[in-house]
Amino acid sequence: MSMAVDLNSDVGESFGAWTLGDDAHVLDHITSANVACGFHAGDPQVMLATVRAARDRGIAVGAHPGYPDLVGFGRRAMACTSDEVYAFCLYQIGALAALCRAEGVPLCHVKAHGALYNQSARDPDLACALARATRDAAPSLILLGLPRSQHEIAARETGVPFAAEAFADRAYQADGSLVARTLEGSVLHDPEVIATRVIRMVTEGIVETAQGEVVTIRADSICVHGDNSAACRILETIRRALDEAGVHISPLREVLSL
Repeated sequence: MSMAVDLNSDVGESFGAWTLGDDAHVLDHITSANVACGFHAGDPQVMLATVRAARDRGIAVGAHPGYPDLVGFGRRAMACTSDEVYAFCLYQIGALAALCRAEGVPLCHVKAHGALYNQSARDPDLACALARATRDAAPSLILLGLPRSQHEIAARETGVPFAAEAFADRAYQADGSLVARTLEGSVLHDPEVIATRVIRMVTEGIVETAQGEVVTIRADSICVHGDNSAACRILETIRRALDEAGVHISPLREVLSL
C-alpha cells in the first residue's frame, strides 16, 4: 500500500493591522490549514480571507481554537475548567464553521492551539471538553492531536474521528510530548535537517528526541508552524523530500481513508 501524509500549518494568525506569518506562500505548500479563530490570534476578516484563500487553492480547512489570550498568543497556560474549555472551543469552531458555510467550504478538522493543545494532551477532562466541542460543533469533524495522548483517548471515547499529528519543526521528549518552547532547541529551523526527520517519521514511524533517543511516532499529518521564520523553505524542502521518497501528500480526510 502506498504511503500518504497530510501537511498542515497554523495560519490566519494576523490581527487587525498586525501581520504574522507569510500565509500566501505557506498555503501554496500545505494540504490542510488550521485557521485561528479570534481568541489567541486572528479576527473575523482575517478568518474569512484565510478561508477564501484556502478554498481557492483546494486546501482543507480546520478550526484552530485557543485560549482567550491575544497578548500571550495563546501560549500561556490558563487555569480553565473543562466547562469553560468546551464553551471556548464550541464558540470558536462555530464561528469558523459559519464562515466556511458562507464560502461553500467544508470544515474538515479541529486542532487546539498552543497551551490549550499541550494542556489538553495531558489532562483527560480538558481533552474530553475539546473532543465534545468538536463532536457538537459540526458532523464528522476530525480531531487532530498528539498520538498516544489524552487527545486520542478522548476522541475514541467521544466517537470523534482522530488523526495523529507529528511536528516537523519541534523537538520531542522521550514520552512523545513536545519540548517546552521556553527551552533552547525546542524549535528547529534547518530545512534539510527537518526534512530528514520528517521522512523517518512517515516511512519508519520514528523520531529522534532532544536527548538523542529514538522513539516511535505516528503521523497522519505533519505540522510546520506558519510563524516559523523559515516556514516556506521548510515546507518546500519537505515536499521535495516526500516526493523523492514516494510519499503522496494528500488532505487529511483522504489520508485517513487509505
